[in-house]
Amino acid sequence: MDVSLVIKQRLEKLRLEQRDLAAAAEVTESYISQLLTAKKLPPEPRRTDIYEKMGKFLKFPSGKLAKLAEHQRKELLKRNLDDPPRPLFKQVRELILRKCAPEKEKQMRLIFEKHPFGEIERLVTQKLLDVVKRVAKDELESETWLQSVARLSGKSYEVMRVSILEFLDADAFNLSPENCVSFMDPLIESWDIDLATFGMEIVLNRRLIPGYVRKFEFVEREPGALEEEPALQEFLRHLSGTAGATEEEIEFLRRLRFDGKHPTPLYYYRELQNLRDPLHFTERAVGTIQKRRHPDDVKKQMQLDLRKSAIQRWAKNKTTGHKKKKS
Repeated sequence: MDVSLVIKQRLEKLRLEQRDLAAAAEVTESYISQLLTAKKLPPEPRRTDIYEKMGKFLKFPSGKLAKLAEHQRKELLKRNLDDPPRPLFKQVRELILRKCAPEKEKQMRLIFEKHPFGEIERLVTQKLLDVVKRVAKDELESETWLQSVARLSGKSYEVMRVSILEFLDADAFNLSPENCVSFMDPLIESWDIDLATFGMEIVLNRRLIPGYVRKFEFVEREPGALEEEPALQEFLRHLSGTAGATEEEIEFLRRLRFDGKHPTPLYYYRELQNLRDPLHFTERAVGTIQKRRHPDDVKKQMQLDLRKSAIQRWAKNKTTGHKKKKS
């Protein structure tokens, strides 16, 4: 059973009209009509809030419409899996090129025309689409933001909500001129790409988007270029704490990254022991298993090393002081 049939049956049971459902979902009656007549594919559940609004209005259990839509879309995807990808509409390509940095537009136009919907064109299109989709999804519940975008596009609030729902369901293979006019045009100021690294910079409309510049890097970097955590440096200085770590193990620790947090030396000890523990891996047997040490022992050893260093500095300063007095 598909979504449109379930909704139509519920409307009849509750003696409601399509316009009532459209008002509850904050979309146009035309959009609801096209959904119910199967002229439009039900939108992707994770990209829209329409199922939650319609389900609440039609008194369905939470999540029922979204599950039906996901099943229906999967069945359709199986039938269309072998269809070749279609190239972009000419209007879509023109808008994307118009937004390109002026000094690169001619070069990118030659690439797009020489390799229609090739790897570069798909990369640029998909990245622009991803950025604008993220903004649209974040702001879908903001009536003020939607009103602002609607004014820029010359549309009503309800029509703009419909445009968002359709846009969130689009990808680089089915992006329409309407999608571009409604969102990519008003939200994107410009974009640029470094063809050597495939890094992109996307500038969004600063009147609508806080933090309007987005940068993306695709270049491979050498391990030495990665910044090393101070705690790792301290951990590596205490050779007793590393228990004879191999180059591969140290390189693994160097590659660990933390989002806004900074670990302690003790964290690296535990991470190293986890790496050596055969219970954590199922593929290959670990070649050499180092003897594990209790974390408290490592912490005490580090404290002893620090005290020893302090005593050595004190003794050195004392000796220097005596020499100065004699002279």
